[in-house]
Amino acid sequence: PTLSKVYSLEETGQAAYDVHKNLHQGKVGVLALAPEEGLGVRNHELRAKHLDAINRFRVGTG
Repeated sequence: PTLSKVYSLEETGQAAYDVHKNLHQGKVGVLALAPEEGLGVRNHELRAKHLDAINRFRVGTG
């Protein structure tokens, strides 16, 4: 399953609400220890190869 939206730790309540009300497509994530997305990626070439699939269900991306 593809990650469709990422929430900050402060938005955890909104993330739970959106999942409860089925207002999302795919998976949602909460950044628990990272201030922004992408900080856990170590193999940037592999991520770039799969970027279209990673972002397939994101709202507002290309």
